Amino acid sequence: MFHDLVQWLVGTIGAWGYPGIIVLMALESSFFPFPSEVVIPPAAYLASRGEMNIGMVILCGIGGSLIGALFNYWLAMVFGRPFFERYGKYLFISSEAMEKADRFFIRHGHISTFIGRLLPGIRQYISLPAGIARMNIMVFALATALGAGIWVLVLAGLGWWCGKNEVLIAQNLHWIAAIIVLFCTLLAFLYWHRWQAHKRAGLVE
Repeated sequence: MFHDLVQWLVGTIGAWGYPGIIVLMALESSFFPFPSEVVIPPAAYLASRGEMNIGMVILCGIGGSLIGALFNYWLAMVFGRPFFERYGKYLFISSEAMEKADRFFIRHGHISTFIGRLLPGIRQYISLPAGIARMNIMVFALATALGAGIWVLVLAGLGWWCGKNEVLIAQNLHWIAAIIVLFCTLLAFLYWHRWQAHKRAGLVE
């Protein structure tokens, strides 16, 4: 079944071209359970055969990811905030908790969004708390693009070198994902340590 899906995507991307990559990656970054692992590698494979441009594949992948993330951000900002302000008390979410969440994303939203975009199972949903907290949209977009860019580059590299061999792609993606998780853990620790040092020095509140 997965092999058939990959074959279908290769055909779809080949027919739709770069707009197809944007649409599929936008879906992947929103609420739809559409894995980017079966979008970018087939496109990169077509690029390795000279049928597409690898630079455009990467740019369209990042662009689509950003569009989907901004859509989730907008939904959370427009509908999520009023919902929690009205019904949060019934869910044991106080106004003080909302204020703390706002302060957290004002201070740490950039690193949270960047790391979140790299973590499987989180990348699609990190936009929601950012939107509810009304994080600065320019900072959000930049952090999203950087995080999504790294992930798209990884997938493009796999597609370029592994071709249509989905078994080889899955095997390599497994250990690459583990390395990314370790990298994110280290980055979060270093950021927290630096923040605490600045706090003790009185540079931040």
